[in-house]
Amino acid sequence: MILLVVLLTITTTHRPADELGFLLHKHPERVQRFEVSAGSAHVFYPESGPDRCTAALLLELDPVALARGGGGDGFALGQYVNDRPYVASSLFSVALARVFGSAMKGRCAARPELAATALPLELRLPVVPSPGGLSVEQLFEPLGWSVRTEPIPLDPVTFPEWGDSHYVAVTLTASMRLADALTQLYVLLPVLDNAKHYWVSAEEIDKLVRAGGTWLANHPEREAITGRYLVRKRRFTEEALERLAEFEDSVETAEAAAEEGEVAEHHDDAEQRDPSLAQQRRAAILAALRETGARTVADLGCGEGSLLRELLGERALRSILGVDVAPRSLRTAARRLRLDELPQWQRDRIELRQGSVVYAEERLGDYDALVLSEVIEHLDPPRLPAFAAAVFGVAHPRTVLVTTPNVEYNVRWDSLPAGTKRHGDHRFEWTRAEFAAWAEQVCAGHGYTVRIRPVGPLDAELGAPTQLAIFERTEVQA
Repeated sequence: MILLVVLLTITTTHRPADELGFLLHKHPERVQRFEVSAGSAHVFYPESGPDRCTAALLLELDPVALARGGGGDGFALGQYVNDRPYVASSLFSVALARVFGSAMKGRCAARPELAATALPLELRLPVVPSPGGLSVEQLFEPLGWSVRTEPIPLDPVTFPEWGDSHYVAVTLTASMRLADALTQLYVLLPVLDNAKHYWVSAEEIDKLVRAGGTWLANHPEREAITGRYLVRKRRFTEEALERLAEFEDSVETAEAAAEEGEVAEHHDDAEQRDPSLAQQRRAAILAALRETGARTVADLGCGEGSLLRELLGERALRSILGVDVAPRSLRTAARRLRLDELPQWQRDRIELRQGSVVYAEERLGDYDALVLSEVIEHLDPPRLPAFAAAVFGVAHPRTVLVTTPNVEYNVRWDSLPAGTKRHGDHRFEWTRAEFAAWAEQVCAGHGYTVRIRPVGPLDAELGAPTQLAIFERTEVQA
Protein backbone atom coordinates (compact mmCIF):
# COMPACT_ATOMS: atom_id res chain seq x y z
CA MET A 1 0.00 0.00 0.00
CA ILE A 2 1.33 3.45 -0.95
CA LEU A 3 1.14 6.11 1.72
CA LEU A 4 1.42 9.81 0.88
CA VAL A 5 2.54 12.59 3.19
CA VAL A 6 1.96 16.23 4.04
CA LEU A 7 4.52 18.09 6.14
CA LEU A 8 4.79 21.14 8.39
CA THR A 9 7.99 22.29 10.10
CA ILE A 10 8.10 24.78 12.97
CA THR A 11 11.46 26.39 13.69
CA THR A 12 12.51 28.82 16.41
CA THR A 13 15.80 30.44 17.38
CA HIS A 14 14.53 31.64 20.76
CA ARG A 15 17.13 30.64 23.35
CA PRO A 16 17.05 27.99 24.65
CA ALA A 17 15.41 26.88 21.41
CA ASP A 18 14.84 23.27 22.47
CA GLU A 19 12.22 24.46 24.96
CA LEU A 20 9.92 24.37 21.94
CA GLY A 21 9.29 20.79 23.06
CA PHE A 22 7.62 22.07 26.25
CA LEU A 23 5.24 24.27 24.27
CA LEU A 24 4.30 21.51 21.83
CA HIS A 25 4.11 18.90 24.64
CA LYS A 26 6.26 16.61 22.48
CA HIS A 27 9.74 15.47 23.59
CA PRO A 28 12.52 16.28 21.08
CA GLU A 29 14.20 12.90 21.62
CA ARG A 30 11.18 10.79 20.68
CA VAL A 31 9.16 10.16 17.53
CA GLN A 32 5.46 10.07 18.37
CA ARG A 33 2.58 8.71 16.32
CA PHE A 34 -1.11 9.65 16.47
CA GLU A 35 -4.01 8.02 14.65
CA VAL A 36 -6.17 10.45 12.67
CA SER A 37 -8.89 10.06 10.09
CA ALA A 38 -7.59 8.34 6.96
CA GLY A 39 -4.05 7.90 8.24
CA SER A 40 -1.47 8.70 10.91
CA ALA A 41 0.32 11.80 12.16
CA HIS A 42 3.94 11.73 13.32
CA VAL A 43 5.89 14.34 15.31
CA PHE A 44 9.68 14.38 15.30
CA TYR A 45 12.53 16.89 15.57
CA PRO A 46 14.99 17.13 12.64
CA GLU A 47 17.12 19.42 14.80
CA SER A 48 17.07 20.33 18.48
CA GLY A 49 19.61 22.48 20.28
CA PRO A 50 19.87 25.61 22.42
CA ASP A 51 20.32 27.89 19.38
CA ARG A 52 17.85 26.39 16.91
CA CYS A 53 15.06 23.85 17.14
CA THR A 54 12.75 22.46 14.47
CA ALA A 55 9.66 20.33 15.06
CA ALA A 56 8.02 18.51 12.17
CA LEU A 57 4.43 17.30 11.83
CA LEU A 58 4.10 14.68 9.13
CA LEU A 59 0.62 13.56 8.08
CA GLU A 60 0.68 10.13 6.47
CA LEU A 61 -2.50 9.54 4.48
CA ASP A 62 -3.83 6.28 3.08
CA PRO A 63 -5.54 7.19 -0.23
CA VAL A 64 -7.72 4.05 -0.11
CA ALA A 65 -8.97 4.86 3.38
CA LEU A 66 -9.46 8.44 2.28
CA ALA A 67 -11.57 7.32 -0.69
CA ARG A 68 -13.70 5.11 1.54
CA GLY A 69 -14.26 8.11 3.76
CA GLY A 70 -15.71 10.13 0.88
CA GLY A 71 -12.91 12.69 0.61
CA GLY A 72 -13.69 13.50 -3.01
CA ASP A 73 -14.25 16.65 -5.00
CA GLY A 74 -17.81 16.26 -6.23
CA PHE A 75 -17.40 14.32 -9.50
CA ALA A 76 -17.65 10.62 -10.32
CA LEU A 77 -14.02 9.74 -9.65
CA GLY A 78 -13.47 12.54 -7.19
CA GLN A 79 -13.07 10.23 -4.23
CA TYR A 80 -10.15 8.55 -5.99
CA VAL A 81 -8.69 11.39 -8.08
CA ASN A 82 -7.97 14.38 -5.83
CA ASP A 83 -5.14 16.21 -4.13
CA ARG A 84 -6.11 15.41 -0.52
CA PRO A 85 -3.09 13.19 0.20
CA TYR A 86 -0.60 15.76 -1.05
CA VAL A 87 -1.56 19.21 0.19
CA ALA A 88 -2.08 21.08 3.46
CA SER A 89 -5.88 21.10 3.60
CA SER A 90 -8.71 20.61 6.10
CA LEU A 91 -7.36 17.09 6.73
CA PHE A 92 -4.09 18.61 7.87
CA SER A 93 -5.94 21.20 9.94
CA VAL A 94 -7.78 18.43 11.83
CA ALA A 95 -4.50 16.61 12.44
CA LEU A 96 -2.96 19.85 13.72
CA ALA A 97 -5.71 20.17 16.34
CA ARG A 98 -5.45 16.49 17.25
CA VAL A 99 -1.70 16.54 17.79
CA PHE A 100 -1.05 20.09 19.06
CA GLY A 101 -4.37 20.81 20.80
CA SER A 102 -2.81 21.89 24.11
CA ALA A 103 -0.26 24.10 22.33
CA MET A 104 -3.07 25.78 20.36
CA LYS A 105 -4.77 26.67 23.64
CA GLY A 106 -1.54 28.22 24.96
CA ARG A 107 -1.28 25.74 27.82
CA CYS A 108 2.15 24.91 29.20
CA ALA A 109 2.37 24.16 32.93
CA ALA A 110 6.14 23.63 32.68
CA ARG A 111 6.86 26.97 30.94
CA PRO A 112 3.79 29.25 31.31
CA GLU A 113 5.84 32.40 30.72
CA LEU A 114 7.19 30.95 27.47
CA ALA A 115 3.68 30.16 26.23
CA ALA A 116 2.80 33.85 26.67
CA THR A 117 5.96 35.06 24.89
CA ALA A 118 6.26 36.08 21.25
CA LEU A 119 8.90 33.79 19.73
CA PRO A 120 10.82 34.11 16.46
CA LEU A 121 9.08 31.48 14.32
CA GLU A 122 9.51 30.07 10.84
CA LEU A 123 6.79 27.78 9.49
CA ARG A 124 7.32 25.84 6.27
CA LEU A 125 4.65 24.02 4.25
CA PRO A 126 5.96 22.44 1.04
CA VAL A 127 2.59 22.10 -0.76
CA VAL A 128 -0.24 24.57 -0.15
CA PRO A 129 -3.22 25.05 -2.50
CA SER A 130 -3.61 28.53 -3.92
CA PRO A 131 -6.49 28.29 -6.41
CA GLY A 132 -7.24 32.00 -6.48
CA GLY A 133 -9.63 34.43 -4.85
CA LEU A 134 -7.59 34.71 -1.66
CA SER A 135 -3.81 34.50 -1.73
CA VAL A 136 -1.46 33.31 0.98
CA GLU A 137 -0.27 36.91 1.32
CA GLN A 138 -3.80 38.28 1.78
CA LEU A 139 -4.48 35.82 4.57
CA PHE A 140 -1.23 35.85 6.53
CA GLU A 141 0.40 39.27 6.01
CA PRO A 142 -2.31 41.20 7.95
CA LEU A 143 -1.52 38.96 10.92
CA GLY A 144 2.12 40.03 11.01
CA TRP A 145 3.68 37.25 8.94
CA SER A 146 6.36 37.77 6.35
CA VAL A 147 5.31 35.48 3.50
CA ARG A 148 7.48 33.78 0.89
CA THR A 149 5.83 31.61 -1.74
CA GLU A 150 7.48 29.48 -4.41
CA PRO A 151 5.33 28.28 -7.34
CA ILE A 152 5.33 24.54 -7.97
CA PRO A 153 5.54 23.68 -11.70
CA LEU A 154 3.21 21.04 -13.12
CA ASP A 155 5.86 19.02 -14.94
CA PRO A 156 9.14 20.94 -15.33
CA VAL A 157 10.97 18.04 -16.98
CA THR A 158 8.58 16.44 -19.47
CA PHE A 159 6.17 19.30 -20.15
CA PRO A 160 7.77 22.59 -19.03
CA GLU A 161 5.35 24.50 -21.26
CA TRP A 162 2.53 23.58 -18.90
CA GLY A 163 3.85 26.18 -16.47
CA ASP A 164 3.03 26.40 -12.77
CA SER A 165 0.33 24.56 -10.87
CA HIS A 166 -2.04 26.25 -8.43
CA TYR A 167 0.09 24.98 -5.55
CA VAL A 168 2.89 26.83 -3.81
CA ALA A 169 5.56 26.12 -1.22
CA VAL A 170 5.09 28.54 1.68
CA THR A 171 7.47 29.93 4.28
CA LEU A 172 6.03 32.12 7.04
CA THR A 173 8.24 34.08 9.43
CA ALA A 174 7.16 36.25 12.34
CA SER A 175 7.58 36.89 16.03
CA MET A 176 4.43 35.75 17.83
CA ARG A 177 3.05 33.33 20.38
CA LEU A 178 3.15 29.74 19.21
CA ALA A 179 -0.51 29.32 20.15
CA ASP A 180 -1.49 32.16 17.82
CA ALA A 181 0.59 30.73 14.97
CA LEU A 182 -1.04 27.31 15.28
CA THR A 183 -4.61 28.61 15.52
CA GLN A 184 -4.05 30.79 12.47
CA LEU A 185 -2.86 27.76 10.49
CA TYR A 186 -5.81 25.74 11.80
CA VAL A 187 -8.30 28.27 10.42
CA LEU A 188 -6.55 29.50 7.29
CA LEU A 189 -5.33 26.28 5.67
CA PRO A 190 -8.90 25.08 4.90
CA VAL A 191 -9.71 28.62 3.75
CA LEU A 192 -6.87 28.55 1.22
CA ASP A 193 -7.94 25.10 0.09
CA ASN A 194 -11.54 26.38 -0.17
CA ALA A 195 -12.88 22.90 0.66
CA LYS A 196 -13.51 20.62 3.62
CA HIS A 197 -13.39 16.86 3.73
CA TYR A 198 -16.24 16.57 6.24
CA TRP A 199 -19.80 17.80 6.69
CA VAL A 200 -19.94 21.32 8.12
CA SER A 201 -22.47 21.71 10.94
CA ALA A 202 -23.25 24.51 13.37
CA GLU A 203 -20.45 23.20 15.59
CA GLU A 204 -17.98 24.66 13.10
CA ILE A 205 -19.11 28.16 14.13
CA ASP A 206 -17.91 27.48 17.69
CA LYS A 207 -14.61 26.09 16.39
CA LEU A 208 -14.03 29.15 14.23
CA VAL A 209 -14.84 31.67 16.96
CA ARG A 210 -12.72 29.84 19.53
CA ALA A 211 -9.74 29.57 17.20
CA GLY A 212 -10.14 32.95 15.49
CA GLY A 213 -11.00 35.20 18.41
CA THR A 214 -9.62 38.71 18.19
CA TRP A 215 -7.14 38.11 15.36
CA LEU A 216 -9.91 37.09 12.97
CA ALA A 217 -12.27 39.81 14.23
CA ASN A 218 -9.75 42.44 13.07
CA HIS A 219 -8.67 40.73 9.84
CA PRO A 220 -9.39 42.78 6.67
CA GLU A 221 -10.56 39.59 4.91
CA ARG A 222 -12.71 38.49 7.85
CA GLU A 223 -15.89 38.00 5.83
CA ALA A 224 -14.21 36.05 3.03
CA ILE A 225 -12.37 33.85 5.55
CA THR A 226 -15.54 33.14 7.50
CA GLY A 227 -17.52 32.35 4.35
CA ARG A 228 -14.92 29.92 3.05
CA TYR A 229 -14.36 28.25 6.42
CA LEU A 230 -18.10 27.59 6.71
CA VAL A 231 -18.32 26.48 3.05
CA ARG A 232 -20.50 29.47 2.19
CA LYS A 233 -23.44 28.46 4.34
CA ARG A 234 -25.05 31.86 4.65
CA ARG A 235 -26.83 31.33 7.98
CA PHE A 236 -23.69 29.96 9.61
CA THR A 237 -21.55 32.73 8.15
CA GLU A 238 -23.83 35.50 9.41
CA GLU A 239 -23.94 34.03 12.91
CA ALA A 240 -20.16 33.65 13.02
CA LEU A 241 -19.62 37.24 11.88
CA GLU A 242 -21.97 38.52 14.56
CA ARG A 243 -20.08 36.60 17.23
CA LEU A 244 -16.72 37.78 15.92
CA ALA A 245 -18.04 41.34 16.04
CA GLU A 246 -18.33 40.96 19.81
CA PHE A 247 -14.55 40.51 19.98
CA GLU A 248 -14.01 43.59 17.83
CA ASP A 249 -16.37 45.69 19.92
CA SER A 250 -14.65 44.66 23.16
CA VAL A 251 -11.24 45.61 21.77
CA GLU A 252 -12.50 48.96 20.49
CA THR A 253 -14.24 49.68 23.80
CA ALA A 254 -11.10 48.90 25.78
CA GLU A 255 -8.98 51.07 23.49
CA ALA A 256 -11.41 53.97 23.70
CA ALA A 257 -11.57 53.70 27.49
CA ALA A 258 -7.79 53.75 27.77
CA GLU A 259 -7.40 56.57 25.29
CA GLU A 260 -10.17 58.79 26.59
CA GLY A 261 -9.71 58.06 30.28
CA GLU A 262 -5.98 58.60 30.57
CA VAL A 263 -6.11 62.24 29.61
CA ALA A 264 -8.65 63.08 32.28
CA GLU A 265 -7.74 60.73 35.09
CA HIS A 266 -6.02 63.42 37.17
CA HIS A 267 -9.15 65.59 37.36
CA ASP A 268 -11.35 64.99 40.39
CA ASP A 269 -14.33 66.88 39.07
CA ALA A 270 -15.86 65.23 36.00
CA GLU A 271 -17.38 68.54 34.96
CA GLN A 272 -13.88 70.04 34.55
CA ARG A 273 -12.32 67.19 32.58
CA ASP A 274 -10.37 68.03 29.46
CA PRO A 275 -11.65 66.77 26.11
CA SER A 276 -10.61 63.20 25.44
CA LEU A 277 -7.68 62.49 23.16
CA ALA A 278 -10.06 61.19 20.50
CA GLN A 279 -12.00 64.47 20.66
CA GLN A 280 -8.81 66.53 20.49
CA ARG A 281 -7.65 64.50 17.49
CA ARG A 282 -10.89 65.11 15.61
CA ALA A 283 -10.76 68.82 16.49
CA ALA A 284 -7.18 69.05 15.17
CA ILE A 285 -8.23 67.40 11.90
CA LEU A 286 -11.15 69.79 11.46
CA ALA A 287 -8.92 72.78 12.17
CA ALA A 288 -6.41 71.60 9.55
CA LEU A 289 -9.17 71.09 6.99
CA ARG A 290 -10.41 74.62 7.56
CA GLU A 291 -6.87 75.97 7.10
CA THR A 292 -6.47 74.21 3.78
CA GLY A 293 -9.83 75.40 2.52
CA ALA A 294 -11.00 71.89 1.64
CA ARG A 295 -14.57 71.60 0.37
CA THR A 296 -14.57 67.87 -0.38
CA VAL A 297 -13.10 65.27 2.00
CA ALA A 298 -12.61 61.50 2.02
CA ASP A 299 -12.10 59.75 5.37
CA LEU A 300 -10.08 56.60 4.56
CA GLY A 301 -10.37 53.93 7.22
CA CYS A 302 -13.45 55.68 8.59
CA GLY A 303 -14.40 52.81 10.91
CA GLU A 304 -17.75 53.34 12.55
CA GLY A 305 -18.05 57.01 11.67
CA SER A 306 -16.79 59.07 14.62
CA LEU A 307 -14.97 61.56 12.39
CA LEU A 308 -17.69 61.44 9.72
CA ARG A 309 -20.18 62.77 12.27
CA GLU A 310 -17.93 65.78 12.90
CA LEU A 311 -17.42 66.32 9.18
CA LEU A 312 -21.16 66.41 8.59
CA GLY A 313 -21.33 69.30 11.07
CA GLU A 314 -18.95 71.35 8.90
CA ARG A 315 -21.27 73.34 6.61
CA ALA A 316 -18.36 74.33 4.35
CA LEU A 317 -17.90 70.72 3.24
CA ARG A 318 -19.92 69.99 0.13
CA SER A 319 -19.03 66.31 -0.30
CA ILE A 320 -17.90 63.72 2.27
CA LEU A 321 -16.80 60.15 1.56
CA GLY A 322 -16.24 57.42 4.15
CA VAL A 323 -14.16 54.41 3.07
CA ASP A 324 -13.45 51.29 5.10
CA VAL A 325 -12.37 47.74 4.33
CA ALA A 326 -14.95 46.20 6.70
CA PRO A 327 -18.59 46.18 5.50
CA ARG A 328 -19.76 45.74 9.08
CA SER A 329 -18.04 48.98 10.12
CA LEU A 330 -19.75 50.80 7.27
CA ARG A 331 -23.14 49.41 8.30
CA THR A 332 -22.51 50.56 11.86
CA ALA A 333 -21.43 53.99 10.62
CA ALA A 334 -24.60 54.32 8.57
CA ARG A 335 -26.70 53.40 11.60
CA ARG A 336 -24.86 55.74 13.98
CA LEU A 337 -25.04 58.61 11.52
CA ARG A 338 -28.75 57.86 10.98
CA LEU A 339 -28.34 58.31 7.27
CA ASP A 340 -31.89 57.16 6.58
CA GLU A 341 -33.25 59.92 8.83
CA LEU A 342 -31.14 62.81 7.49
CA PRO A 343 -32.77 65.55 5.43
CA GLN A 344 -32.13 64.99 1.73
CA TRP A 345 -29.67 67.88 1.42
CA GLN A 346 -27.57 66.33 4.19
CA ARG A 347 -27.90 62.81 2.79
CA ASP A 348 -26.67 64.03 -0.60
CA ARG A 349 -23.44 65.29 0.99
CA ILE A 350 -22.19 61.91 2.26
CA GLU A 351 -21.34 58.56 0.73
CA LEU A 352 -20.04 55.35 2.35
CA ARG A 353 -17.99 52.91 0.28
CA GLN A 354 -15.98 49.75 0.89
CA GLY A 355 -12.32 49.95 -0.05
CA SER A 356 -8.74 49.64 1.15
CA VAL A 357 -6.10 52.31 1.67
CA VAL A 358 -3.56 50.20 -0.23
CA TYR A 359 -5.71 49.93 -3.39
CA ALA A 360 -4.99 52.58 -6.01
CA GLU A 361 -8.06 54.69 -6.88
CA GLU A 362 -7.61 57.67 -9.15
CA ARG A 363 -11.09 58.98 -8.32
CA LEU A 364 -9.96 59.75 -4.78
CA GLY A 365 -7.93 62.54 -6.37
CA ASP A 366 -11.24 64.32 -7.04
CA TYR A 367 -11.42 65.15 -3.32
CA ASP A 368 -9.63 68.20 -1.97
CA ALA A 369 -8.38 66.31 1.09
CA LEU A 370 -7.90 62.71 2.20
CA VAL A 371 -7.86 61.97 5.93
CA LEU A 372 -6.26 58.89 7.49
CA SER A 373 -6.87 59.08 11.23
CA GLU A 374 -5.13 56.32 13.23
CA VAL A 375 -4.92 54.08 10.15
CA ILE A 376 -1.33 53.57 9.01
CA GLU A 377 -0.24 51.83 12.21
CA HIS A 378 -2.67 49.01 11.35
CA LEU A 379 -0.72 48.27 8.15
CA ASP A 380 2.17 45.85 8.01
CA PRO A 381 5.37 47.85 7.34
CA PRO A 382 6.01 46.06 3.99
CA ARG A 383 2.67 47.44 2.76
CA LEU A 384 3.49 51.07 3.52
CA PRO A 385 5.09 51.70 0.08
CA ALA A 386 1.92 50.41 -1.63
CA PHE A 387 -0.15 52.66 0.63
CA ALA A 388 1.99 55.72 -0.18
CA ALA A 389 1.88 54.94 -3.89
CA ALA A 390 -1.93 54.60 -3.83
CA VAL A 391 -2.67 57.71 -1.75
CA PHE A 392 0.11 60.13 -2.66
CA GLY A 393 0.94 58.78 -6.10
CA VAL A 394 -2.22 57.59 -7.85
CA ALA A 395 -4.86 59.68 -6.03
CA HIS A 396 -2.42 62.61 -5.53
CA PRO A 397 -4.92 64.94 -3.83
CA ARG A 398 -4.17 68.52 -2.88
CA THR A 399 -4.05 67.69 0.87
CA VAL A 400 -3.53 64.54 2.94
CA LEU A 401 -3.91 64.47 6.72
CA VAL A 402 -2.40 61.56 8.66
CA THR A 403 -2.54 60.97 12.42
CA THR A 404 -0.71 58.19 14.26
CA PRO A 405 0.34 57.46 17.87
CA ASN A 406 3.60 58.78 19.27
CA VAL A 407 5.09 55.69 20.91
CA GLU A 408 7.39 57.80 23.11
CA TYR A 409 4.36 59.04 25.05
CA ASN A 410 3.18 55.53 25.96
CA VAL A 411 5.24 55.49 29.17
CA ARG A 412 3.00 58.26 30.55
CA TRP A 413 -0.01 55.90 30.52
CA ASP A 414 0.00 53.81 33.69
CA SER A 415 -2.63 51.44 32.29
CA LEU A 416 -0.39 50.48 29.35
CA PRO A 417 2.15 47.75 30.26
CA ALA A 418 5.72 48.48 29.21
CA GLY A 419 6.51 47.38 25.69
CA THR A 420 2.89 46.91 24.60
CA LYS A 421 1.09 48.86 21.89
CA ARG A 422 -2.05 50.92 22.35
CA HIS A 423 -4.14 48.52 20.26
CA GLY A 424 -3.78 44.79 19.69
CA ASP A 425 -3.96 45.26 15.92
CA HIS A 426 -1.21 47.90 15.70
CA ARG A 427 1.64 46.59 13.55
CA PHE A 428 3.97 49.37 14.71
CA GLU A 429 4.00 52.65 16.62
CA TRP A 430 6.50 55.32 15.62
CA THR A 431 8.60 57.80 17.52
CA ARG A 432 8.39 61.42 16.42
CA ALA A 433 11.66 61.06 14.51
CA GLU A 434 10.48 57.90 12.73
CA PHE A 435 7.20 59.51 11.68
CA ALA A 436 9.01 62.61 10.43
CA ALA A 437 11.48 60.50 8.45
CA TRP A 438 8.66 58.54 6.80
CA ALA A 439 6.78 61.75 6.00
CA GLU A 440 9.85 63.34 4.39
CA GLN A 441 10.38 60.21 2.32
CA VAL A 442 6.79 60.42 1.08
CA CYS A 443 7.23 64.09 0.21
CA ALA A 444 10.43 63.43 -1.72
CA GLY A 445 8.84 60.65 -3.72
CA HIS A 446 5.47 62.22 -4.54
CA GLY A 447 5.82 65.98 -4.60
CA TYR A 448 4.48 67.15 -1.24
CA THR A 449 5.55 69.30 1.69
CA VAL A 450 4.65 68.36 5.25
CA ARG A 451 4.00 70.03 8.58
CA ILE A 452 3.77 67.88 11.72
CA ARG A 453 1.79 69.00 14.75
CA PRO A 454 1.37 67.50 18.24
CA VAL A 455 -2.15 66.53 19.31
CA GLY A 456 -3.12 66.13 22.95
CA PRO A 457 -1.36 67.12 26.19
CA LEU A 458 2.20 68.16 25.42
CA ASP A 459 5.02 66.66 27.46
CA ALA A 460 8.25 68.68 27.38
CA GLU A 461 10.35 65.53 27.08
CA LEU A 462 8.17 63.09 25.17
CA GLY A 463 5.94 65.26 23.01
CA ALA A 464 2.19 64.68 22.60
CA PRO A 465 0.37 61.32 22.47
CA THR A 466 -0.71 61.80 18.84
CA GLN A 467 1.11 63.14 15.77
CA LEU A 468 -0.69 64.93 12.93
CA ALA A 469 1.00 65.35 9.55
CA ILE A 470 -0.42 67.85 7.06
CA PHE A 471 0.78 66.98 3.56
CA GLU A 472 0.22 69.59 0.84
CA ARG A 473 0.90 68.98 -2.83
CA THR A 474 3.60 71.11 -4.39
CA GLU A 475 3.20 70.03 -8.00
CA VAL A 476 0.33 69.09 -10.26
CA GLN A 477 0.27 65.51 -11.45
CA ALA A 478 0.99 65.25 -15.17
